[in-house]
Amino acid sequence: MKVQQTGGSFALCVEDRGIEDLQARKVYQLIPDREASREGHVRVIDESGEDYMYPSDLFVPVKLPAAVVRRFKRRSAARPSTARRSIR
Repeated sequence: MKVQQTGGSFALCVEDRGIEDLQARKVYQLIPDREASREGHVRVIDESGEDYMYPSDLFVPVKLPAAVVRRFKRRSAARPSTARRSIR
């Protein structure tokens, strides 16, 4: 999946494959990560509130209205980011 990864990019989880920190039919913020993209993954802020790498075929890119993006960013800014992890 080709996704333009900018600070305002979001993706819909279409399949969670039983991964505890993902929910199908939920929108997640994408974090820019060229290495993940080269490996066929995307980095998202998941249910744990931290960013993880997941297979890109679990997500489809979505365009959200600017007001929704601002609300999501406000919510994610309130949570401090910690170490990066990956699920493969």
